[in-house]
Amino acid sequence: MAETNRYKARELVLKGLYALECGEITGDKIIEDIVTDDTLPDKIIEFARNYFHLVKEHGSNADREITSLAENWEFKRIAEIDKIILRMAITEIDKMPDIPFKVTINEAIELAKKFSTEKSSGFINGILDNFHKLRMQKESGH
Repeated sequence: MAETNRYKARELVLKGLYALECGEITGDKIIEDIVTDDTLPDKIIEFARNYFHLVKEHGSNADREITSLAENWEFKRIAEIDKIILRMAITEIDKMPDIPFKVTINEAIELAKKFSTEKSSGFINGILDNFHKLRMQKESGH
C-alpha cells in the first residue's frame, strides 16, 4: 500500500496515543514531540492533532463499543495497540463523517498489519464491520 499523507498522520496519532497509554509523557508533550512531522503539509499535521484530541476525548465511548462488540474477548485481554487502533477507527466513524467508512476500515487494517500481530487485522476488521452494521441498523430505524 502506498502511504498517503493521511495514513502517515494516522501513524503519528497511533504512536502518540500509544505513548499516552504508556503514561510516559503528557498529551501536550506528545503533540509537541510525536504528532508532528516536518515532511507533512501543515493541513495534515492539523488533521493529526485534531484526530489525536478527538480520540483522547472520546476513547471511553469507543471502549464501550469495543467491549460490546468483542464477543468472547475480555476487553483487558485485547492487545493495547489493537485497542488504540479500534478507538481511532470508531472515533473516526463517529466524529469524522466526511471520511468514508471503507477508508477508515482499510486504514485501520493497514495500521494493524504494520504495528500489531498477524491475526490483529482480521480481529479489527470484524469489530469495525460489526460496528458499522449496527450503526447502519440504528440509522435506518431497525
